[in-house]
Amino acid sequence: MRRVTLFVNGTSKNGKVVAVYGTLSDLLSVASNKLGIKASCLYNGKGGLIDDIALIRDDDVLYVSEGDPFIDPQNEAKATSDPHGAHTDWLTLNIGGRLFTTTRSTLVSKEPESMLAHMFREKDVWGNKQDEHGAYLIDRSPEYFEPILNYLRHGQLIINEGINIRGVLEEARFFGIEQLAEQLEVAIKNTQPPEDHSPISRKEFVRFLLATPTKSELRCQGANLQGVKMLCSNAEGASLKGCNFEDPSGLKANLEGANLKGVDMEGSQMTGINLRVATLKNAKLKNCNLRGATLAGTDLENCDLSGCDLQEANLRGSNVKGAIFEEMLTPLHMSQSVR
Repeated sequence: MRRVTLFVNGTSKNGKVVAVYGTLSDLLSVASNKLGIKASCLYNGKGGLIDDIALIRDDDVLYVSEGDPFIDPQNEAKATSDPHGAHTDWLTLNIGGRLFTTTRSTLVSKEPESMLAHMFREKDVWGNKQDEHGAYLIDRSPEYFEPILNYLRHGQLIINEGINIRGVLEEARFFGIEQLAEQLEVAIKNTQPPEDHSPISRKEFVRFLLATPTKSELRCQGANLQGVKMLCSNAEGASLKGCNFEDPSGLKANLEGANLKGVDMEGSQMTGINLRVATLKNAKLKNCNLRGATLAGTDLENCDLSGCDLQEANLRGSNVKGAIFEEMLTPLHMSQSVR
């Protein structure tokens, strides 16, 4: 009975001594069970392919492959370790068809809990696939991987012009490099333009209003509309909540004849505003400042005017059917409304 020692292709550790019997297929089946791989071919120590079991002699050392070319195990013997035990042997990665050469310690030291560290901390634990030149195959984007490898080398995040930082972030997340991912998220956030909370001008608002289809919703909450002129405009269903129509110079906003059905103007400042013969049916005007406003002939049917200041407001001829006047800040005199 012959016996041989089997190693995984490219290694000279954790070998298995097995008996040789039957056919070459039988030996490959035994190798698969013993080494935990899907054995498909055998090589001798010089890289020769064994294609007949009769070529195997007693006490031969054979290398079992899953179909990849022979890898000389002597290359492994050249690997060294630094005094602290970190691997310093060189290896090549084939990332999406582009080759990167680095040391094992680069991949495992900076981010020891990353996927790359787990893949290359111990040799052949993950069964990493290699190309015909022995480079480890990883199907990812090379242009996004390069900044990650440089970060692992020197700890600095450097991204060349033309590289999408979001692509680098996705690669960092894929490889589990958490500290780098956090830096990239901050960098992306810092590149975003600050939110613009400055008030729009009257001219800008009118332009938006004219460009908005009548069936579309327009939101202008908190807008600065000092002294705006919107005669006969159509703002039906618009949200003008908390807007300021008061001009410190004394210029009064003019919305005479405007269609403001269902508009939400709650909490708006509208001292002296002209809403003459405007339509405000079903509008929300709660807690608005309408002191001195002109509401003559205005349709206020079912309008909510709760908490409004209507002191000196002109409501003559207005339609207040179903309107709500609860919690008024100032009394509403009958002389102000005759309809």
